[in-house]
Amino acid sequence: MPELPEVEAARRAIEEHCVGKVIKKAVIADDSKVIDGISPSDFEASLLGKTILSAHRKGKHMWVRLDSPPFPTFHFGMAGAIYIKGVAVTNYKRSVVNEDDEWPSKYSKFFVELDDGVDLSFTDKRRFAKVCLLKDPASVPPISKLGPDALLEPMALDDFVESLGKKKLAIKTLLLDQSYISGIGNWVADEVLYQARIHPNQSAATLSKESCAALHKSIQEVIEKALEVGADSSRFPNNWIFHSREKKPGKAFVDGKEIHFITTGGRTSAFVPELQKLTGAEPKNQNSKRKINEGKKMNDEGVGEPVSKTKKTADTTDTKTKSKPKGPSKKPSTKRKSKINEDDGSDEEAENDDASDDEDNSHDIGKTKAGKRTNVGRMHDASESEKPSKPSKQTVPSSRSGRQRKKAK
Repeated sequence: MPELPEVEAARRAIEEHCVGKVIKKAVIADDSKVIDGISPSDFEASLLGKTILSAHRKGKHMWVRLDSPPFPTFHFGMAGAIYIKGVAVTNYKRSVVNEDDEWPSKYSKFFVELDDGVDLSFTDKRRFAKVCLLKDPASVPPISKLGPDALLEPMALDDFVESLGKKKLAIKTLLLDQSYISGIGNWVADEVLYQARIHPNQSAATLSKESCAALHKSIQEVIEKALEVGADSSRFPNNWIFHSREKKPGKAFVDGKEIHFITTGGRTSAFVPELQKLTGAEPKNQNSKRKINEGKKMNDEGVGEPVSKTKKTADTTDTKTKSKPKGPSKKPSTKRKSKINEDDGSDEEAENDDASDDEDNSHDIGKTKAGKRTNVGRMHDASESEKPSKPSKQTVPSSRSGRQRKKAK
């Protein structure tokens, strides 16, 4: 998903091409899943005639300041993107809208035309983004609850070392916690840990001062290098793990070294066990199920070991069918595990990475959707998921007598 570099690139593009210009036309999509807490017509009316003064960002949130409130505020979700007609803003692969596509794109959720003819559009192919109007975005959740921005408010090294020493959880889980540091998502976390040679499941409290300093440095370097090329992922350095982190196990390499995959805090983590060693035991209460690298399992050091082909592969999305034991059946558990994809720790979307792009034109910009508006509320980082319904109680045969139990009257 778009992380700090992609959102910052969008903010800079708005600052360069849109500031000082008046909104003369606005079209907001009738999509209550993305447009949060306000009708399209009211949203449009609040924008017309306003002048864009500046663009701001904290973490992965961005808002555009107008000459009077309220201000349009954006969380990019999995595939949100800013487009300015005729201007190359960024090249995030899940967000790309081709230049020869219709304009504004059918995926556009927020579109404004400025008085000098410049067009600005926010698109979202997968509908996990949130766009809303806020009087003071920085003063209300979720922005008000974010930790220091990884680019704009970096911790001093001594403070960083001290804070890590108090955190007894996996370092990647901590980096994804937006209340600790804001802006770092899944790909940035994988990259900075690889560059610092730190295992994603290493307990933060056990990191040496040297490792803390290496991590502190790599956070700044990765973000700055990404921004140097306008967050265009095709131009990221060749020695970054980024380019291979989404390849299949056994086929992912960086600098000739194999990339392995595990799950840390519910998120897929890419790392190089040859360089990123896990020392000591993994932190407790961590969701650290392993993904298997084609016939290998990983030990606590992240090193592949052969396994029998008859054993289950530990991909987080696979399940193994077992024969039902004889005797009384157990009540099904009401607990449900969900795979949290890319983005980002405590504030990350619990989005399904396999969710297909939404092709439903009933949500296209400028079109009306029949029925009652739903899912209206404040903008938040985590997408809502339906709670599993409780299994109904059923009368079951007794394993001893074979007779059916009587229902209570």
